[in-house]
Amino acid sequence: MEKTTEKTIPVKKKNFRELKGVIVSTRMQKTVVVEVNTSKAHKLYKKRYTTSKRYKAHDENNDYNMGDKVLIRQSRPLSKEKRWTVVRKIK
Repeated sequence: MEKTTEKTIPVKKKNFRELKGVIVSTRMQKTVVVEVNTSKAHKLYKKRYTTSKRYKAHDENNDYNMGDKVLIRQSRPLSKEKRWTVVRKIK
């Protein structure tokens, strides 16, 4: 009997950024605006402060409403400003 050895090719896992935020606008079709809050520390004084940034995320079926906490994932550019997609609702 002959043994057949198969070489497995390692598959590269793409690491997409994921962020948690709150939906603040649903006025566009298939798009929601998600506000993500992050806390940072001042370099010199070490005081903690929060910054917020808004991302436009793709919502194919308009399933999400204002105030929902969602998880968004980075994706390929879908429009001029839309580079994120809504993955799921949190809680």
